[in-house]
Amino acid sequence: MVRIRLKRVGSKKAPHYRIVATDQRNRRDGSPIEELGYYNPRSKELKLNLEAVKTWINNGAQPSETVASLIRKAEAAAVAS
Repeated sequence: MVRIRLKRVGSKKAPHYRIVATDQRNRRDGSPIEELGYYNPRSKELKLNLEAVKTWINNGAQPSETVASLIRKAEAAAVAS
């Protein structure tokens, strides 16, 4: 099953995350099928390709709990602007 989840990048004690679509059996930082955006928790910067995310979800991909909340934040920001 394809999951939309976070892939950790960045240095020690300064994480950044890429939002990726990957097989759930792959390891956390393994090679993804597609990169959909990124999230920096320190500066709260979030960039997400909502069209690609919706396409993956319509094709059966399941977002993780954290990614689902980030998707809701990105959609709210898109509506506000």
